[in-house]
Amino acid sequence: MVKRKIIKGLAGLFIILFIIDVIASFYFYDLAISRGPKDFLSGNKDLEVSAETMDVLLEGGWRDWVADQEFEYMEMTSRDGLLLQGYFLEAKKPTNKLVIAAHGYLGRGSDMGLYGQYYYEELGYNFFTADSRGHGKSEGNYYGFGWPDRLDYVDWIQLLINKLGPDTEIILHGLSMGAGTVLMTAGEELPDNVKVVIADSPYTSVHDLFSYQIDRMFNLPAFPFIHSTSLLTKARAGYSFKEASALEQVKKAKVPILYITGNGDTFVPTEMTHELYEHTKSKAELVTFDGANHGESFVMDEARYKQVLNTFLKDNLDNE
Repeated sequence: MVKRKIIKGLAGLFIILFIIDVIASFYFYDLAISRGPKDFLSGNKDLEVSAETMDVLLEGGWRDWVADQEFEYMEMTSRDGLLLQGYFLEAKKPTNKLVIAAHGYLGRGSDMGLYGQYYYEELGYNFFTADSRGHGKSEGNYYGFGWPDRLDYVDWIQLLINKLGPDTEIILHGLSMGAGTVLMTAGEELPDNVKVVIADSPYTSVHDLFSYQIDRMFNLPAFPFIHSTSLLTKARAGYSFKEASALEQVKKAKVPILYITGNGDTFVPTEMTHELYEHTKSKAELVTFDGANHGESFVMDEARYKQVLNTFLKDNLDNE
């Protein structure tokens, strides 16, 4: 009789915990994956940057530059039927160089004008950016964190080669989620036109990132919440957190990769960038910016950032 009561009690407890886990998985899916406003990032100490950096990000001259450009609107239908929006800016003088820039979580393509202004005005490159699925003017009711997006970028690459010609040399430059995206893209079969990848503040995998954040933001263990949310994401968005791995993709990459991180990054810990660098099979470099928080390196030390970019491009592009 006592044994039966214990079994019933344990079964009841298991059912309660299971229900809590299911409810939590829907909560975390809506919190991070489902398209829409994300208030949980407001006031997040891990995303705090200096007042000077915030001024540049919100009101810097690069935003006026973006507004003044006559971007060509480009549309593409993804392999799963989403209409995606891209923006192309032809260089002032003929060149075969093209930068494809991938923005961060909750952003949009125009945010990459922070870097686009440099590539376009100072280096004279063609510039392209897109609203990733679920962002900006692109369709999609979820955020892909780079995994479904990687195939979108493979297709954008081919579309742009068809537009600009077979001698086009492509630089993939991504920030934060965009860095994860270009690294995941790098693990796919790419045309030889893709010459280099620049990943600023990337994460190793969605599973690793969310496991880190659920502990830091909610003081909760990864198991079982991340695993159940991953199952829900697989069912609703078509990908799981573990398969969305930049770490596994860079093991297959063939193009040179430049990793950029700030040693003050607590939102996506800089250790993740080091791990990616250590497991990259292609030529790779790692540059750390002292004191820079997440995605802050360019603004904190623009001169050094440009010097690092120039050197890497000169070493890995033809005719540089």
